[in-house]
Amino acid sequence: MIRLAAVGDLHYGVDSEGLGDHLDGLEDHADLLLLAGDLTRVGAEEEAQALAAELAGVSVPCISVLGNHDHHSGAASGVRRAMERAGVTVLEGEGVTVSVDGVRIGVAGVKGFGGGFAGACGADFGEPEMKAFIRHSHHVAERLHESLESLRADIRVVLTHYAPVKDTLAGERLEIFPFLGSYLLAQAIDSTGADLAVHGHAHNGSEKGVTPGGVHVRNVAQPVIRSWYRVYRAQD
Repeated sequence: MIRLAAVGDLHYGVDSEGLGDHLDGLEDHADLLLLAGDLTRVGAEEEAQALAAELAGVSVPCISVLGNHDHHSGAASGVRRAMERAGVTVLEGEGVTVSVDGVRIGVAGVKGFGGGFAGACGADFGEPEMKAFIRHSHHVAERLHESLESLRADIRVVLTHYAPVKDTLAGERLEIFPFLGSYLLAQAIDSTGADLAVHGHAHNGSEKGVTPGGVHVRNVAQPVIRSWYRVYRAQD
């Protein structure tokens, strides 16, 4: 059975340390490491470089998306470059396939965005600012759909920062649900199908949820899982 280690919201800074020690021997527990965004505190390239140094010794494939914190300083491309120099595959509307013991694991990744959930979501109507907000949500969901559909794999995993379902937001204030995720992500997942969806972002949320189509969703924000990573089976 394929084992997937996942964590999000590390919020790594230049003064952070110790992650590498916690990842020693990861290959004994997992076949793949997924990072669900907010790798850095404020999206500074030097923060990404500090994290990359910690990840350089990881001996299993590592796949990541960026989060809202990684975009804060306007240096997301530098954050991505720093991670890729350490061998981390960073996805934004792309998919990648990794082979483990002859099993093809496909990962489709996108940051995602907000907008809310069925019955309490924004609409592409009104002021230009609102239209731009919702259109961006549609755009990233469409990219997720396209990348997931393009995967040719035995196991398909979705990796986002924002939540695709409200189940995993339980514990957060209802007022901020529209800023934590979008039902459009779940629609993209269900329209194509996946074995597991992993996200972060909701620090006060809950670990487990499911899309309307029955795909298991896991919130792996570090404050939720309270660990440096948690290991899942593809259909846990």
